[in-house]
Amino acid sequence: MNYFELFNFTASFDLDTATLAERYRELQRAVHPDNFANDTEQQKLLSIHRAAQINDGFQTLKNPIRRAEHMLSLRNIDISHETKTLKDGQFLMQQMEWREALEDINHAEDPDEMIDELYRSFSNYENEMTKRLIALLNSEQENDWLLAADQVRKLKFMAKLKDELAKIEDAQFG
Repeated sequence: MNYFELFNFTASFDLDTATLAERYRELQRAVHPDNFANDTEQQKLLSIHRAAQINDGFQTLKNPIRRAEHMLSLRNIDISHETKTLKDGQFLMQQMEWREALEDINHAEDPDEMIDELYRSFSNYENEMTKRLIALLNSEQENDWLLAADQVRKLKFMAKLKDELAKIEDAQFG
């Protein structure tokens, strides 16, 4: 299913999330099971199925990584369930440095500063990757879409690192 079409958007990474939320509420109201209380069981089941599709579409489009994956899947590049490893040595080295830094936080003189620095570093790197991802997704070249898939994989790694950092931060101040 094309979630962009479901929500009446052009397939684009740049998406107005406020408009998305508004369209989500409109669609949910239209297919709400209460509207079909006096209809057949088949109509009731169809409305429940439709509501689930709308929920899934909303969750997919509001999350930038999932939105990019969806755009790629519409181009027959599905990376949502794969475990392919990245072959970008520079990124893997950077990731190792970040992981070491995460491990060092508990022993740092100023863990607050180290945590802030890692958040800044992650954010800067993510911003650069996202700019490249947008350019690749806007391309009409299949090879660029494959490169976009690698950018999505990297962003997924970054999301995991940010989650780990947030857990460490919570433990520091919890």
